[in-house]
Amino acid sequence: MTNLRERKKLEAWRAIRAAALKLFAERGYEAVNVEQIAAAANVSRATYFNYFASKEAVVFDQDPEEHETLRAMMDARPAGEPLWDSLTAIMIGLNERLADRMPLQRRLKAQSPALAQSTQDFGEQFRADLNRWAVNRAGDGVGTILQLNLMSAATATAYQTWQPDEPFETYLNRLRECLRQAGAGVAVAPPR
Repeated sequence: MTNLRERKKLEAWRAIRAAALKLFAERGYEAVNVEQIAAAANVSRATYFNYFASKEAVVFDQDPEEHETLRAMMDARPAGEPLWDSLTAIMIGLNERLADRMPLQRRLKAQSPALAQSTQDFGEQFRADLNRWAVNRAGDGVGTILQLNLMSAATATAYQTWQPDEPFETYLNRLRECLRQAGAGVAVAPPR
């Protein structure tokens, strides 16, 4: 259980993120600056930078509690489940959890040249955790690495073909189909 100080920090983080996303949705990414976000969240500019390293970070950084939630999703997969089935369930679960902000992030990237060029990668930590989990579960052989790469390619394909004006459900359905097609050639072998 988190203590009061940690809960207050999490509340501040979420308030800043919510204020920023609301402003971006209303005005567009380019039209909003850090000072406006801080004012809307009722915090100082310095406080903003205590939580987010940049304006891009407020769009892409993971919620501080998300890491544990994602680890729990991985740990909840049945031990005898084929790796591809586990990877598919985890990836669908992750994307379903992003339904509240992923469509806005997609629209903002389409509307903002600066944000589209951002090298910020909101999935880097998740991918590292998933890779470690998969290797611990199934070994570091070619089959494991291939399945991880297929999952990444299927996810990237679904995202790249999802248009900013399409509903999020269209993206999820496309993701399911891409994962199904990518997994069609994966030999089903139980984890070691």
